[in-house]
Amino acid sequence: MDAILRAEGVDLFYGTQKAVNGADFSLRRGEVTAIMGSSGSGKSSLLYCLAGVLAPTNGSVSFDGVAFSKLSDDDLSTLRRERFGFVFQYGELLPELTVEENAALPLRLAGQRKGPAHAAAGEVLGRLGMTELLQRRTSQLSGGQSQRVAVARALVHRPDVVFADEPTGALDSVNASAVLEEFLRLARDQGTAVVIVTHDATVAGHADSRYTMTDGILK
Repeated sequence: MDAILRAEGVDLFYGTQKAVNGADFSLRRGEVTAIMGSSGSGKSSLLYCLAGVLAPTNGSVSFDGVAFSKLSDDDLSTLRRERFGFVFQYGELLPELTVEENAALPLRLAGQRKGPAHAAAGEVLGRLGMTELLQRRTSQLSGGQSQRVAVARALVHRPDVVFADEPTGALDSVNASAVLEEFLRLARDQGTAVVIVTHDATVAGHADSRYTMTDGILK
């Protein structure tokens, strides 16, 4: 099957420091891929290049056969909003919004009306065991609960790819395992491809394929 996401010869410099060195990467539809590496290895920098958040210094990244460099800023923003999802280590939720409102945010930003957007968010949150907490402020949640909301927000609009940067790094082992399993089950159920950046071999063990990054070099 052809790759939905592909990077070829990607370099990324921060000033004179080379964070990513000639990375080649491919991801198929529905595939879960882990990028492993220690802190400072460049794996998060590569993830942000793959997601179109950072533009590589050299090389190219393409989605569905179209290079990011060929897209306008507005088109690239629309691509990230409508076809990508993101899960971060600490959730990055909006504390002034409820659980339901946070999870529905991608749909609301895409112009969907409140009723259908909240119904879709409620369905995903229900599959993550959060039905009783829909109206709670996210500032009142535990770490594991917050990360479930972040997972729901990443998947609610049924994206083609989810980018997860150390998605369980802030959780204890019990919560980490539960959230990760639910995240990947939901992603696989809807055919979403997932790129997970992690330093944890246990997390990487859930992936279909694995890369290792050392000093900016991806293998």
